[in-house]
Amino acid sequence: MNSRIWLKAGPVVGALALSVLALTGCSQETTTPAADTSSSSSSTSDTAVKPALATADSSLGTIVVDTAGMTLYVFDKDVADSGTSTCEGECLVKWPAVVAESDTPTVDGVTGTVGVITRTDGTKQVTLNGLPLYYWAGDSAAGDTTGEGVGGVWWVVAPNGDKIAG
Repeated sequence: MNSRIWLKAGPVVGALALSVLALTGCSQETTTPAADTSSSSSSTSDTAVKPALATADSSLGTIVVDTAGMTLYVFDKDVADSGTSTCEGECLVKWPAVVAESDTPTVDGVTGTVGVITRTDGTKQVTLNGLPLYYWAGDSAAGDTTGEGVGGVWWVVAPNGDKIAG
């Protein structure tokens, strides 16, 4: 009779034991990605110190980029030295703000006046000659300038802070 019980219960006990082992293995594996995530967050925090402004040569001439070489833009609807950005909500999805971690972003080759404004969400946005700077979501690689002239109001910016109407 004991052998009949074991024949019926044995597979259940075996399956239960395998499940426990599998779950234990999974939980050990999730520890490793968690460690990887923390190391990648240090990369993210390295990036958070940026963007510093730099310059690059392009088909439009010398332009302002961040330290990764991504092109930066100004928006005609913004008013220089107003301390505000008119790009909010859905606009920011397509035109993310260039965010700074300090009030004095570092620059290389940029001759215009670099500053910072505080956005409505409390983040600091880099400005050039008093105009907020933005990225274009359509640019996928360093040096892309596909946001130039979008809607007749978005422009790549020159190192002196002038918009480049190409």
